[in-house]
Amino acid sequence: MVRNKAIAAHFKRTDPKLYSLYISIDLDDHQIVRPSDYFDSLCRQIIGQQLSGKVADVIYERFRKSFPRGKVTVAGLAAIPDEALRGIGMSWSKVRFLRDLSRKIEEKELILAKLTDATEAEIMETLTKVKGIGPWTVEMFLMFTLGRPDVFSNGDLGLRRAIQKLYGMKSEPSPRTMKRITEVWRPYRTTASRLLWAYLDTDIRIVSGI
Repeated sequence: MVRNKAIAAHFKRTDPKLYSLYISIDLDDHQIVRPSDYFDSLCRQIIGQQLSGKVADVIYERFRKSFPRGKVTVAGLAAIPDEALRGIGMSWSKVRFLRDLSRKIEEKELILAKLTDATEAEIMETLTKVKGIGPWTVEMFLMFTLGRPDVFSNGDLGLRRAIQKLYGMKSEPSPRTMKRITEVWRPYRTTASRLLWAYLDTDIRIVSGI
């Protein structure tokens, strides 16, 4: 993997522990999602709420295969009964969330293509009007759908645990501690987040300190 020199230099200067992760973990190239697939991405992120990545992936794949040719669309979702969605492992609340998302798109309350150039604050305000979409889901959309480079989710349990592991803390970090640690990662907090998630699944030992 060819690492970004600017990101490497920033992490090396501001946080040697994170820099050690950056040079030790290969992150897959991230492709920004096309506006035509924003609905699919939001469905995936709703399905993944409060689930491990592996479980979320299994349920999402069942969900995707419920559509003709595996193409997730608003019209296709309307043709799938609630009971069928529940049968693939989705909670009833998530079924309702997906229906509300579809309804707002169908009624033009939500025009997903406009999110491409919107500010992060505007996107947060717009998407949280959908039932079941809170800050975490919007943050995942910003990171993995729009490819925004400086997003961090303070509410993500995996990120809190990864920071605890990386810095050898006895307990999960407080919001104040999280802010202190993560602020120095700007403007590359999305990369930092991806490193931390990957770090949870590795046996890498980081010995350098800050």
